[in-house]
This record gives sequence, C-alpha cells and structure tokens, in this order.
Amino acid sequence: MSNPIRDGFRAGLAQGELLVQKCNDCGGLNMYPRHACPHCQSLSLGWQKASGRGILHSYTVLRQGAPQGFEGDLPYALGVVKLQEGVQLLGRLIPDPDGNWDSYKCDDTVEFTPVSAESIERRPCASFKRINP
Repeated sequence: MSNPIRDGFRAGLAQGELLVQKCNDCGGLNMYPRHACPHCQSLSLGWQKASGRGILHSYTVLRQGAPQGFEGDLPYALGVVKLQEGVQLLGRLIPDPDGNWDSYKCDDTVEFTPVSAESIERRPCASFKRINP
C-alpha cells in the first residue's frame, strides 16, 4: 500500500541515501516524516539529503525476546542517532567485524551506511556504523 510520507524515505534508503523531511515554507527539518510541518504546520513538505553523520545517544542490542516477525534477525542492535542536521531517528547499528557491538558507546560519532535494496525491502530502516575516532 502506497503512503506518501513513508515512500519517499524508503525510496531514498533503497538508493543508498538518507533523506529527512523538509518544510518548503519555513525550511524546518523533521524526522520522522509527518503530514504537516511540526514547526509551522505547512502541508508543503519535501525531502533533503542528510549528511548521514550524527551522535549515538542511546542503543540496545537484542539477543533474545525480539518482537514477533523479527526473531530471525537476532541478534541486532538499534540506536537513537541525532544527525548533524538536528533531527534524530531510530536506526539499526552495523556490527563490528566480529559480529558484536562491543565498540559502540553512547556519544560515539556514527554515519549512515547504505545496505542492499533487498535489505531495505525486508526492513526499511536506516543503518549506521561507528566511526573510529
């Protein structure tokens, strides 16, 4: 089912881009996409490519007890990332080369990492990896 709010974000992910919603009237950015601008209530909204860099505010690693339908994804990590543009979103965290997330810490700098279109089709969310200091 088509959804204009969701479809632009997901299309960007499938093309390897992280998009944030931008108000065409006041220029305010917001995430997650909405029907109206949360800053001025305008209905004239578009998309802007984000830098993809941000700060990891919080994260969790799920090793068991995943929600129904996500059991096959275990283990996986989710993090709240505040982008340089000032908006924040929940995304998946790319594991370290050893398959764990031991190097991740709150306040780490992370960057958006494109994943395959097949992965986006299955789980349409942004993925981030830690940037080594």
